[in-house]
Amino acid sequence: MSSALSRRRLLKSAGALASGAVLLDLRIDAAVPGDDSRPRALALIGDRYHNADYIRVALKRLFHELNLPFDYTINYEQISPRLLASYRLFLVLRDGMIWPRGYLEPNDYEYSHGLENTRNWPKEQPEAWITEEQGGAIKEFVEAGGALYAMHNSSHISLSSKDYRAVMGGAYIMHPALRPFKVSVVNKQHPITRDVRDFIVNDEQHFVIYDKDPKYIFLQSENTDGLTGTDDNGKDLGTKSIAGWAYDYGKGRVVFTGVGHTLHALWEPEYFKLQKNAVRWLLKMS
Repeated sequence: MSSALSRRRLLKSAGALASGAVLLDLRIDAAVPGDDSRPRALALIGDRYHNADYIRVALKRLFHELNLPFDYTINYEQISPRLLASYRLFLVLRDGMIWPRGYLEPNDYEYSHGLENTRNWPKEQPEAWITEEQGGAIKEFVEAGGALYAMHNSSHISLSSKDYRAVMGGAYIMHPALRPFKVSVVNKQHPITRDVRDFIVNDEQHFVIYDKDPKYIFLQSENTDGLTGTDDNGKDLGTKSIAGWAYDYGKGRVVFTGVGHTLHALWEPEYFKLQKNAVRWLLKMS
């Protein structure tokens, strides 16, 4: 393990948990020898609409079954060239928004509508968290041989960062409410889709813009009940959307998969199998 992620530093970081400075899975790290040569992953997780705990639970199982060490953080401000240099894989499952003025609840729950002092509460106003330097750091990390696994709503970050979008390969448009839809494998020859069958999942069907060559697409989502998505301008997006792609970028690799709003969705058996294949492919383990 590099000095940038020494046990001493991690233990010091544990004391900062109360201030929200860092969230790392120290128990996993404590079990990893200092000379461990396995590729290590860093996951940036959690936002207003996606509780970090369900993501942590999902990823802990994923990396445990792959016998790979991983750290995770909710602190987007930490993302830098120095931090990324300690890792081979950077996984992101969070959107591009922060809410410095606060918000009344994690989601648009009904209880907040009846609060007596809502007029005194500051207007909810999102801001982008990613800086130009952070977008460049992620791009350079992958170009130099690192791997990016962009999951679920991380396509939203592309709306705020040209460099992140250049690496990630697309951008968020919208998603309907949770409802069942079908995910189909459209490239059965790719190592990521090996032994993976089409599946039905109850999740947010994310509609995205895809910027790269269509030959890199391996998953497609479809609402087989005929329900469609609609963008902010009222345009009907149809029933289908691209749901997964993978390609080489510089000396590194990139994967995007759109499913992931709930633990139930992340652990859908075929999708979980695909996630393990994706990590292996990203790290060039097979």
